[in-house]
Amino acid sequence: MTDQVGVIGAGAWGTTLAIRLAEAERPVTLWAHSAEANEELASRRENVRYLPGLVLPPNVRVATDEGFLAEPFRLFILAVPSAHLRGALRRLAPTLYPEADLLSAVKGIEEGSHRRMSEVITEELPGHRVAVLSGPNLAREIAAGKPASSVVASTDAELAMDLAVLIGSERFRIYTNPDLVGVELCGALKNVVALAAGMVDGLGFGDSAKAGIVTRGLAEMTRLGVAAGANPLTFSGLAGVGDLIATCMSPLSRNRRAGELLGSGMAWEDVAPRLPGIAEGVFTVRGALALADEHRVELPIAEQVAAVIRERRAPMEAVAALMGRELKDELAGLPH
Repeated sequence: MTDQVGVIGAGAWGTTLAIRLAEAERPVTLWAHSAEANEELASRRENVRYLPGLVLPPNVRVATDEGFLAEPFRLFILAVPSAHLRGALRRLAPTLYPEADLLSAVKGIEEGSHRRMSEVITEELPGHRVAVLSGPNLAREIAAGKPASSVVASTDAELAMDLAVLIGSERFRIYTNPDLVGVELCGALKNVVALAAGMVDGLGFGDSAKAGIVTRGLAEMTRLGVAAGANPLTFSGLAGVGDLIATCMSPLSRNRRAGELLGSGMAWEDVAPRLPGIAEGVFTVRGALALADEHRVELPIAEQVAAVIRERRAPMEAVAALMGRELKDELAGLPH
């Protein structure tokens, strides 16, 4: 097996990871979902839609057909929208090299099955080692070479450390974490909280209200994570509060921006075309609520986010519902 890395998905994050690997002198192949997108990437050497102005390094090969999937890659990085992951895996399955490792850079919960992304990977491609990359990683900043940190989670400690070495650099510090469940749920659930935080921005409520939403959102994330078997400390780390801060606060965050537009009174059908990509939280919230029902955990913020998106509840009504809830201990349901 070679040291070649394949990146499946050429959105902002997939392209960023390809750039970072190439700048660390790793041989890398990037593949988009469509022939048209691959041809444009190969000819222009620039991801015009997602990362305009950033040129692909010379050692990023852009695959123009699926034949490259049969090559003996050391690692495939999966960076597609959560709704497309299972389909991408099925395209990969027939020719995947038996010893290839798989790294999910996807943050979400599959609709319908309510599976975490690593569970989807294991179902479709059993027998391969699997890890997850998650953290406060805004693609544009990392692609531009600004310092950042992230987490590689796997139940295989050796794999996690190998990937930390492979992906990391002097400007991209990688930590490892054995809590695969916690890291994945952090990455998925923070997008739902970011939608709520964005709604606060759209309503013009200010920083006090936003801090309250972010903090109580973290409590919801932690309650569900612990009920699902996660380590509560993971939610205090880079994949948890770190990613939550970045996603809820940054103007680069698609989920925060989507929430802001929803908070201003727009319907989701009108918001979606105005985003530079997919707001995963919109699709994650159903799975999050299904998991919460399964584990008998309350997610009041997620419930109101879902109501605004799916039922067109007025954002002010959602705020009133949250503010009017029964008084309770702040630490109720949390490990302490």
